[in-house]
Amino acid sequence: MTLPTATPPAGDTGQQELPFPPGPIEALLQLFVKAVRAHQLYMPNNPVYKGAIDAMRAGFAPIWQHAEEFALRFTETEIRWHGRPVLVEASKSSDSLPWTFFKDGVREVTFAKGFEETELVKLLEILQRLRKAAPDEDDLLTMLWEADYAFLRYRYVDLGVEAAPPAQDGGAPPEKPAAEQVQASVRAQIEDPRADVVNMQDFDATLYFLDEKELDYLRREIDREYQSDLRGNVIAILFDIYEHQTAPEVREEISELLETLMLLLLSANHFSNVAYILSESQVVVRRAADITPEQRGRVGMLPERLSAPQPLSQLLQGLDESADLPSQNELTELVQRLQPASLGTIFSWLPKLQNQRVRALVQQAADRLATGNTGELVRLISAPDRGVAMEAMRRSAGLKTQAGVVPIARVLAGGDVELRQAAVAALSEIGSGGALQALERAIEDPDRDVRVAAVRALGSRSHHGVLGRLDATVKGKALRAADLTEKMAFFEAFGALCGEAGLPYLDGLLNGKSMFGRREDPELRACAAIALGKVGGRKAQESLQRASGQKDVVVRNAVNRALRTGGPNS
Repeated sequence: MTLPTATPPAGDTGQQELPFPPGPIEALLQLFVKAVRAHQLYMPNNPVYKGAIDAMRAGFAPIWQHAEEFALRFTETEIRWHGRPVLVEASKSSDSLPWTFFKDGVREVTFAKGFEETELVKLLEILQRLRKAAPDEDDLLTMLWEADYAFLRYRYVDLGVEAAPPAQDGGAPPEKPAAEQVQASVRAQIEDPRADVVNMQDFDATLYFLDEKELDYLRREIDREYQSDLRGNVIAILFDIYEHQTAPEVREEISELLETLMLLLLSANHFSNVAYILSESQVVVRRAADITPEQRGRVGMLPERLSAPQPLSQLLQGLDESADLPSQNELTELVQRLQPASLGTIFSWLPKLQNQRVRALVQQAADRLATGNTGELVRLISAPDRGVAMEAMRRSAGLKTQAGVVPIARVLAGGDVELRQAAVAALSEIGSGGALQALERAIEDPDRDVRVAAVRALGSRSHHGVLGRLDATVKGKALRAADLTEKMAFFEAFGALCGEAGLPYLDGLLNGKSMFGRREDPELRACAAIALGKVGGRKAQESLQRASGQKDVVVRNAVNRALRTGGPNS
């Protein structure tokens, strides 16, 4: 339970002698502001969130070197320590820390040593709840009382009293009027009504009083009116005036209003209204009478201007930092109204987005935009920005875009290792004949991971066109120097494609001996056993059975595995 503490008289702003320099207190409050913002914007597992909380906890350490506790007083725009302002925020908004405490009656908060370890996050959660709370929900004072802090004390004034008394200790919220008092007051008004107060009972039995159906109708209409989007109506009115009023000064003024309104709606995340502006701008430039080229360029180019890299980047950055996110439908609707050129900017921002919810929203919206603009999507595969190129390849693969095969093949032939790996994955997922043909060359790539990924994809797709290259690689000397993973990948693909024609070679590797009675390397024999399992059939099973008694554990395990997976009718 919160403990009481002494407080100077209300309104005391005189400076007092400081027990230690105010620098640590000022630094702590700056860290407090950042921690409040991080708690609003990021999830608890986000590195930015963790860094802000850890930094604020560390900010208490210099203070505890001088005192076991310290008290902060709140005015409308300042936080004071021993009569001196240590944080000033002139704005009385929901983001102002002094105003947040002051408006709900909290005049002083005392922090004791140990608060930062156990109760800091609880206070941040309360401030977040308070920011989103409806007018009829609990205020800060009630939330603090319910939290039952052990290392935090507070003092408050009762805002319900016209002349507020000195601050009270924070042990319980201000008392509310008793139910009996309210009932007695109501009964007194009914029994002795005043002449200037309207009493509904006077109208209940009159001739023109509304019946229940009419009251229901009025309620429905009032609800419908409150739920209607007035912003959309204002936008429609502005475009109607623009279309029918041909005076240049009128259209100039409407253009300025639309541009200003679009910026305001973007900052408030009302994306469906912005999408409506963009779509109607294209309609009005076609229908408006006597429209000049200058007017057409100013209104008709709104989608192009928002699709430009700089404004779109600012929009995505603001969305990433916003605590109130739009719905998926709203964001998708806006993105679909943008020009195809915006796809590159969106792709470049996807890896930068910190908020996971925002990233998911933008990814889904980008998918919809890419689906309707495959030409731009294919062009971005060859973009100089490697992040954009990789994202374009991934989207092309997800959409199985056949037009993307040629530019992806060019990346596979000349990109860096990471780009080539992404190209292999994209061609494999597209899976068309042309994509698999382009993938054949990758089994000779200089990078081992690219080779392995390519040969696995070709084997899983049963692409027989690569069998000639596989045969030469499996029987060549270069593969013998490769590691086990690469050998296994090539032999598995060879076994899946060669059929019974490859049995003599594989059986010779597994069971054959040289003229001096020596067998092949155990890893190579194990790979041959796995390949025989992929070939399947009676002859492959017989070859594996002959090697089932091998003493070498690597070969024996591979043979047993092949016998389990490769049945006689495989």
